[in-house]
Amino acid sequence: MRVRDLPLSERFVDHFTDGGISELYPPQVAAADAGVCEGENVVAAVPTASGKTFIAELALLTADGPGLYVCPLRALAREKYETFDQLPGVSVGISTGDFDAAEDELGDHDIVVATSEKVDSAIRNGAPWVDRLACVVVDEVHLLGAPGRGPTLEVTLSTLQRRVPDLQLVALSATVDNPEAIADWLDAELVESTWRPVSLRTGVYADESVEFDDCTDLDVVVPPTGPNDDEATEATVALVEDAVETGGQCLAFVRSRREAEALADRLADEDLSPAPALGDELDELGGTATGRQLSECARTGVGFHHAGLRSAHRVAVENAFRDRRLAVICATPTLAAGVNVPARRVVIRDQKRYTGDAMEWIPVLDVHQMCGRAGRPHLDPFGEAVLVGDADAKAELFDRYVTADAEAVDSQFADPEALRTHVLSVVASGFADSLDGVADVFSATYYAHQHPDVDLAELVADVVSELEAMELLDASAGSLSATTLGAQTSRQYVSPTTGARIVSGIRTIETMADERVTARTALEVVCDTPDMHDTYLGNRERAQMYQYARSHAAEFTTAMHDADPFEEWLTAVKTARILHEWTEGSDIEELVGRYRIGPGDVESRVERAEWLLGAADALCAALDADVPEFREVRALVSP
Repeated sequence: MRVRDLPLSERFVDHFTDGGISELYPPQVAAADAGVCEGENVVAAVPTASGKTFIAELALLTADGPGLYVCPLRALAREKYETFDQLPGVSVGISTGDFDAAEDELGDHDIVVATSEKVDSAIRNGAPWVDRLACVVVDEVHLLGAPGRGPTLEVTLSTLQRRVPDLQLVALSATVDNPEAIADWLDAELVESTWRPVSLRTGVYADESVEFDDCTDLDVVVPPTGPNDDEATEATVALVEDAVETGGQCLAFVRSRREAEALADRLADEDLSPAPALGDELDELGGTATGRQLSECARTGVGFHHAGLRSAHRVAVENAFRDRRLAVICATPTLAAGVNVPARRVVIRDQKRYTGDAMEWIPVLDVHQMCGRAGRPHLDPFGEAVLVGDADAKAELFDRYVTADAEAVDSQFADPEALRTHVLSVVASGFADSLDGVADVFSATYYAHQHPDVDLAELVADVVSELEAMELLDASAGSLSATTLGAQTSRQYVSPTTGARIVSGIRTIETMADERVTARTALEVVCDTPDMHDTYLGNRERAQMYQYARSHAAEFTTAMHDADPFEEWLTAVKTARILHEWTEGSDIEELVGRYRIGPGDVESRVERAEWLLGAADALCAALDADVPEFREVRALVSP
């Protein structure tokens, strides 16, 4: 099927053909046959690089009204915004910012790109543009099974379907074990395919040879290792060198930030693809020790990528790799689920990662996502993905990852925090005013679809009791209603637990002498909430943070002897201390050096603090309390 055979206007046909798209890939043909251009609901479970973005564009450009593209990450939202913004005559908006705004102006656009959290927030805040949508495309819909993010996506989709009865839903997914369950829930036609534009072979390295799933082998020359060398790392270096020497690019995945930087340093010794100008450009983005390390590696054609990097550095690495100015990126697994960075060869050195309690196997879906980055369309005749193992692990790696199907996508909606959040949201938004009403709203969720025998009203009843105890819901008159605090908590898009903690902090502040309430007080309140990212607290820092907490105990709303669990509170104190020093003029490089935190971590904590301080100020208004420190510190936190 050709693009000209589709019901697209001539300007779009010209746009796609000028961009090299004249013939449709088989999965795209299947989506067209399933009615993606005729307003039909479609779930496309297809491999990476098999044309999902074009399927999305077909739905959005043929819809009878505005469209919404929902994706999980801000970086991916920006990338898709830039792609859609190239469509001739199409107005595109993007929404990834403040959670407490309806952003009415988004209704002026033909296509809006947003994260699922932002769409959920817009619904809670009564955004009128939501009701005018004709088509919603959801990228990475398999994230329904992700803790934290999954329930929000689930409720957002079920709410959109309820609010806009004729809405077209197009869901895009990696290949998973149960796409038919998602399609059945969305009343959608399933398009399932394993076709890729570039063939992919996947194998396991052991004993200087890679055995691939297509029964071929690859000999790998690994220099003899010394007593201080890591065999897996040296094998990874050899695999990367082999690909680069033949004109390919590589992605090398490791378990942690530290490992990504260490592997990049090791590869930099090989001077794979000199790029001195790129190093100079990275230097211009601002100096931290991590940034300087990145720029030095980049001069040799090597980059690294992880959440600890500043966002500007991450974007620069991604763009340089796409422009073929970098030969290799050493990355943590999160890169595989984000932006488009295909490579000829993917090397997965580590198949286990630390989860906070122990080293555990990486999920099959995550590994398949990494492997799916192998093979650059129009550049490579093939793609290769290699898991680095040894003779003892070879058979297990084949069984666990190479020949195994990805896990099924199961709803995470029954998580207690998710239930509290969405019960409050449903009531505060006016979608339900009784237990049965809330249960009726939840009956449209993926969870209810997977668990038809669960008594939703009974499930909700326990949550309502918890929210009443938090003073966020009122069930005293025989019906459910959000209290003033509950309505504000939902509107500010903080979790009920965070809202209750902030309210408790505000009430404690009202009992404190004025001279004890400082910027540290405001920061301790918002940092000691589940909505603030955790900050690593090293063994060597504990005594220092303990002394800091003792010396400023009078300024904190939690007494040290009442902190439970104490370790979590002390971690919150560390985050508050970092942010306080930020407000007093410390720059990122100073904070990174002082507190063993990444530059990107500082950025994310600053952004979260700004949001949570704003929420705290709004909750002060709901309590008729005056705590100017929240406003004052927020103004100082904003970069």
